[in-house]
Amino acid sequence: MPEQHTVLGGKVYVYKRPKSSSCQCSTYLAAKNRRISTKEESLAKAKEIAEDWYLKLRGKLRSGEIKSEKSFREVSAHYLREYDIMTPGKRNQRYVDGQHWRSSVHLVHFFGNLGISEITAGKIQEYRVHRHQETMANRGKPPAHSTLHQERVTLRQSLKTALRHGWLDRLLDFSEPYRSSPKNLPSGVVLTGEEYKKLYEATRKRAQEPKKKGFNWEAEQLHDYVLFAVNTGLGRDEAW
Repeated sequence: MPEQHTVLGGKVYVYKRPKSSSCQCSTYLAAKNRRISTKEESLAKAKEIAEDWYLKLRGKLRSGEIKSEKSFREVSAHYLREYDIMTPGKRNQRYVDGQHWRSSVHLVHFFGNLGISEITAGKIQEYRVHRHQETMANRGKPPAHSTLHQERVTLRQSLKTALRHGWLDRLLDFSEPYRSSPKNLPSGVVLTGEEYKKLYEATRKRAQEPKKKGFNWEAEQLHDYVLFAVNTGLGRDEAW
């Protein structure tokens, strides 16, 4: 075990690794072990560098540059790792890939550097506005509601992972402001037994023989939705 020296009353350790001529320094700050190489062979000079390094870290912590909690980027990586381990063979691979894609391309890009408690309902609304503006600029039309819904599901599942592990103390309000209430919409029709049979037979055939190549998963989801909605008796939006 390498010989260790301390500075600042034991807040920082200075040591040399085996077969290394340069001194290393390490500290535990903001719930993380942090270490760097001083690139100095002299113990006295290494201690000076270690002291300066620690004081700069403390300054960054006070200014908010260093988070004293897990970042969304870390939580997202933890969620995806758990998801991959717990769902092999249970979820369509296309859906699993979609979870990774939505996280890396959109969610982590926007929320990644935020501490997990810094993600508020207001910040989620900022994300919706950002996605709308981004998609309008790139494609000339707003993102589909289903696209934003899927991203919201991925975000919610990431935050629920933080909640389970005690990194977050409550789940956020994910409701969408300015959207008309679904209660104001017509509730829809009631199917007879014969109509329901025709419907699920049609969706089952579509799932087995999709009209377009590569649309198997979407057709399977539609068939499952029909079976689930009718047999549970849930309302349209509850079922969705």
